[in-house]
Amino acid sequence: MGITDIADDLLRGLGGIGSGMAAPFSDPVIRLGVTGLSRAGKTVFITSLVANLMDRGRMPGLRAEAEGRVLSAFLQPQPDDTVPRFDYEAHLAALTGSEPRWPESTRAVSELRLSFRLREGGMFGTFRGPRTLHLDIVDYPGEWLLDLALMDRDYADWTAEVLERIGTRAEAAGFLAALTDVDGAAPLDEPQAKALADHFAAYLTAARAAGYSDCTPGRFLLPGELAGSPVLTFAPIPKPGTTPRGSLWREMERRFEAYKAKVVKPFFRDHFAKIDRQVVLVDALGAIHAGPRAVEDMRRAMAAILDAFRPGRVGWLTGLLGMRRVERILFAATKADHLHHSQHTRLTQIIAALMREAKDRADFAGAETAAMSIAALRATVEETVRHNGDTLDCVRGRLITGKEAAFYPGELPDTPGPLLATAREGAERWLDADYEIMSFAPARLSLKPGEGPPHIRLDRAAEFLIGDRL
Repeated sequence: MGITDIADDLLRGLGGIGSGMAAPFSDPVIRLGVTGLSRAGKTVFITSLVANLMDRGRMPGLRAEAEGRVLSAFLQPQPDDTVPRFDYEAHLAALTGSEPRWPESTRAVSELRLSFRLREGGMFGTFRGPRTLHLDIVDYPGEWLLDLALMDRDYADWTAEVLERIGTRAEAAGFLAALTDVDGAAPLDEPQAKALADHFAAYLTAARAAGYSDCTPGRFLLPGELAGSPVLTFAPIPKPGTTPRGSLWREMERRFEAYKAKVVKPFFRDHFAKIDRQVVLVDALGAIHAGPRAVEDMRRAMAAILDAFRPGRVGWLTGLLGMRRVERILFAATKADHLHHSQHTRLTQIIAALMREAKDRADFAGAETAAMSIAALRATVEETVRHNGDTLDCVRGRLITGKEAAFYPGELPDTPGPLLATAREGAERWLDADYEIMSFAPARLSLKPGEGPPHIRLDRAAEFLIGDRL
């Protein structure tokens, strides 16, 4: 650890002490982090969660609501003036309008504060006045979360790992071809460096579309204001026998370290390190559809990043001093409405098995974890149809094209073992089954007063994540 790192940690600790000391004398706050890899449904999850916490007619699994202890829930200005507000109203309008559509996906950090007025439970609840609890929801791209695993890598190790991993992927063919004549010992040529970075970014985009999870550095996919900057103008290249000063290798190495120091570390310090509860949304069905290698890639990616959660319980004194750790982590397989309910248990078992390594680490550190299959916004209804003499449990919904269709995705295995074993073996395709997915549009809704959008198990997810504090 360098002097700059030590100074940063000291300053961060002093700042944490200041904010932590104030906490016992003000309304309590829970900071809920919401993340997931591309197409996992983060924006829809937050929008539906907030809508259903404000109008709780569809939240019977939220114990505080069932017991009548939630007097009201309302939005307030977010506490951080430097972070964009999550555009809840626009996203809800997109999902519940006359022509509903999926909202734009997460492209940067955003935040929203939902405040609860709560009646105390127990014998003395009637003698106490209502209390206030603030829920700060922090939304951030899952690609940025994966970047946290880079903090323990140097450029040489990262390069070797990436080139070995992508060597057989068709999506990497263009980038690998561009490396053919690259000499890392030659003097830096800026146009060459930019071309390599562009090829690598194109590979990452194609890999994400193909269902792979290990698409780092994440800012290559969501560059924002950093587009064209040196911290995004590097790529993994073969290490030469010598790496003289001013060489392409040395400059790529310098920019990789700059990316960690100036992009990844500030994100961790300013946003991620302040999280109390975390939900990780996983498009397990999308990975299964993409094939065994995508499933194994997802498993490794989620296990590799768990250390960044710093899971475990925070004692009274450490909490007072501003030290925060993630106390609860929910691993949620999204889009459960793409399956008949008869297969939901199997989907939950698959997500639990995929997250087993990550869950074991969190459990060992003292955090509470859970696996669940959910649909933050239910877009389908269930239907049983006859086909070639067989009875199929299907779902019916409105497609992106506007047409209605019944869909049978295939039968998930009774136990996740065979599926995960095939993935670990690196097979190119499933041997005995094909798993399909369908692009459903949001259903047209007619909500009654006091009801949020229809969902599957969102109430149980909320109960696990924040129910103890309500």
